[in-house]
Amino acid sequence: MSSNSGLLRGVLCLIACGCLPAAGQNAPRIAAVPADPLEIATGAIQALVTPESRQGALQLLGRARDNFALRSTGRSYDLKVTFTVDSGGQTDYDGSWQMEDMFAPRQGHRWTAAAESGYSTTGIAAAGEVYQDGTASAVPLRLLEARGVLFDPLQSPAFADRGTIRTTQAAFHGANVTCLLLSRSRNPASLSSGRDWEEAEECIDPQSGLLQVHSEAPGRYALYDYSSARQFNGRTLPGSVTITEAGRVVSKISVESLQSLSAPDPSMFVPTTAMKAKGQAVAMTSATKLSRVQGQGPFNSTVTLRPVCVFGMVTPAGHLVEAHALQPSDPNSQAAVEDARKIDFSPLAPAGSQPSQHFVYVIEKFVVQQ
Repeated sequence: MSSNSGLLRGVLCLIACGCLPAAGQNAPRIAAVPADPLEIATGAIQALVTPESRQGALQLLGRARDNFALRSTGRSYDLKVTFTVDSGGQTDYDGSWQMEDMFAPRQGHRWTAAAESGYSTTGIAAAGEVYQDGTASAVPLRLLEARGVLFDPLQSPAFADRGTIRTTQAAFHGANVTCLLLSRSRNPASLSSGRDWEEAEECIDPQSGLLQVHSEAPGRYALYDYSSARQFNGRTLPGSVTITEAGRVVSKISVESLQSLSAPDPSMFVPTTAMKAKGQAVAMTSATKLSRVQGQGPFNSTVTLRPVCVFGMVTPAGHLVEAHALQPSDPNSQAAVEDARKIDFSPLAPAGSQPSQHFVYVIEKFVVQQ
């Protein structure tokens, strides 16, 4: 695991397996994103195309992102977290978890995690080197997910500015929120209302600057609760985060404490002999988002495609693990998972590079039978 331990914000977008014309009058119709209580961006959408119109959105994104950057304060801290996973066996290590994250400037960064079902890990980053020792070299999906939503859920404004930005105003839990729809696609969504399947959705309270709902792909949502928020040197962390998939809670994360460390123990940030013997830890790199079309093309405006999004983890060997559909009630959900598992992800890793793992979203599009 990299010292950043969350998702490195940035999504590599690839298009594969299908013959789609460029967006326009002859493009096939795409079924709408399914309804969900946390799918907030359902109203009129405004595309931001000028630098002036994008600036406000990027500032709001940066303000929300700053709250999660605990290490950027330059202050020592000790963060303790618990979370419970209930994936119904679709991902590994269901049950209770404990996690701790410690940081001390000029000394290092230390994180530990343990699941009641048997997984444990300890990582240390110091002097530019990252080490890890635990049950397995690869980090389970739900652990990376918990770290991602607490430490690094949002892409940077600089990265977001390279792609398409659309925005809408909405009401959520009695308050106004601004929802940013961010895409790396070269063909910006032409929808006049609602979200496109390729877009990440970030809904932020414009008054407080606090992230309310984060969704990298339709069907998967992280809901942030600040009723027992934790404050640290000008940063505000949520007291809890609830992750849902297809309307079902799969992980409930609670921030138990966030405290300053007045006199950090230097020995806590020294890698053990066993860690050094294993070499550098597996790095967590940018999430990958792929779009695949199932069926014989070419496809035109007389055809409707209905997507199913498969979410999983790519191991250092390039294998897709813990893969499952975010639209499980769709009749093509099992076929989508099976097709995604056939993908060889190893070519995405440059030859000779450090072993890495990352989240992947495979958007499988199926022809709707008329």
